[in-house]
Amino acid sequence: MRDELQRTVQDAQTHISGSTLPDPDSFEEQDDYAAFEQERQMELMHEQDEQLDGVFRTVGNLRQQADDMGRELEEQGELLDDVDQLADRVGGKLQTGIKKVGWVIKKNEGKQPPTF
Repeated sequence: MRDELQRTVQDAQTHISGSTLPDPDSFEEQDDYAAFEQERQMELMHEQDEQLDGVFRTVGNLRQQADDMGRELEEQGELLDDVDQLADRVGGKLQTGIKKVGWVIKKNEGKQPPTF
């Protein structure tokens, strides 16, 4: 009975396709294309890992540059504060000097210049 069933299946397969269909168990073996695809996927993942490492290094460099720029800006801010304080002091002294010169000019108005 089993042999008869097998012959019937083979006859049906031959009748449908005109030739015998491959054994379904033959598909379980890994073919060359699947191995190639797996290898290609591994290569792509490796390339992506390398690219991500490059991005990581670039971001690290940018972070370092940002830190350096921040420190430089802080130092320049301190220097600008010092210059501002010095300019205020000089401006105050200049105003005092101008007032004194104005007072001397006012006192000497109407007096004769000394003759030599």
